[in-house]
Amino acid sequence: YQRRVHGGQNKLFEQQYLSGELEVELTPQGTLAERIRAGGAGIPGFFTATGYGTVISEGGFPIKLGKKKGDPPVIVSEPRETREIDGRMYTFERAISGDFSIVKAWKADHYGNLIYRHTARNFNPPIAKAGKITIAEVEEIVDYIPPCDVHTPGVYVNRVVCPPKYEKAIERKTVFEPKMEKKVGPVDPFKLSPRDRIVRRAALELKNGMAVNLGIGLPTLIPNYIGDDVNILLQSENGILGMGPYPADADVDADIINAGKETVTYAQSASVFASDESFAMIRGGHMDVTILGGLQVNPRGDLANWIVPGSMVRGMGGAMDLVASGSRVVIIMEHSVKGEHKILEECTLPLTGKGVVSRIITDLCVMDVGPNGLILMEYAPGVSVEQIRSATGCNFDIDKNLKQMQFA
Repeated sequence: YQRRVHGGQNKLFEQQYLSGELEVELTPQGTLAERIRAGGAGIPGFFTATGYGTVISEGGFPIKLGKKKGDPPVIVSEPRETREIDGRMYTFERAISGDFSIVKAWKADHYGNLIYRHTARNFNPPIAKAGKITIAEVEEIVDYIPPCDVHTPGVYVNRVVCPPKYEKAIERKTVFEPKMEKKVGPVDPFKLSPRDRIVRRAALELKNGMAVNLGIGLPTLIPNYIGDDVNILLQSENGILGMGPYPADADVDADIINAGKETVTYAQSASVFASDESFAMIRGGHMDVTILGGLQVNPRGDLANWIVPGSMVRGMGGAMDLVASGSRVVIIMEHSVKGEHKILEECTLPLTGKGVVSRIITDLCVMDVGPNGLILMEYAPGVSVEQIRSATGCNFDIDKNLKQMQFA
């Protein structure tokens, strides 16, 4: 029996890993979903572009740290098999199955058929299929579920548990506030903060009809600056396509949350699904654009944005899957921090992906990743090319149509 946990925002988990008490195999979220799905489908493994060229494929990531700071790792990850298929490199991932699967559903009937409510599907459907014995905790047992409404057929379910009283906790209750009103309109660029420059410029990347995934942090502010004439489908990796704004306090629903565990609403055109389906549409290149924060980018489009060794353990979440999808990837970040370059010749932090970045938007400029390196496309008002060169840790070319940045 192997226990797998999500350590993203678990402080005790992070503390135990950093002190050498836990062994941790970090896996990209979409790869995890597919490994579980494969385990339930009797498929021993698969090749994926996710994680190629990173510690996932190359090995060497500390699975267990030494007890004292500065001690070498006790266990490190092994390199995975890689293979070139149709001109692209892939990494082999083994399926995951378990002796027991424990899932949470909304309703079950007496045959073990299950229904999940809203975004509470997440990893539950693939996990239900991947255990030798599957136990489902439900809120209600009913006599009949219409066949078209069944999400997990009862053939996968061995036991159903229905507690007499069920309370749903909301980890991050987030409601709409007046200050969240859209801020589209003319603006004096010289009065914008660095963060506002970045977010307002990034909003111009989104065009009508696009399917878009926005990472946590700065990217979540972008919808505030999208014009009313631009309709996009926001995707959340936990299983929403067509995510709406935060709800009014009276409309908060514990089962409608985004990947950051915040309460949200649906747009008119929304659909919900499980995590394996969510990452299938990501891996399959069905997102038009992904906008993520970044820690480091180099001239070849390599990205580091998921870990600072020895200081934070959040896992890579879905970032490795998103950047390996083949969709357009835009990175937004401050150009430098406390004099340290974030755009530099070689990334010194563990990579999220190799050759995956299309465009970088900072408080100073916009750069594209071209076949021969970085190209300066736009400069912020009041910022000179010399200032940008000084703040950049690598060479770049200047586009012949260089222009000043515009803002939503």
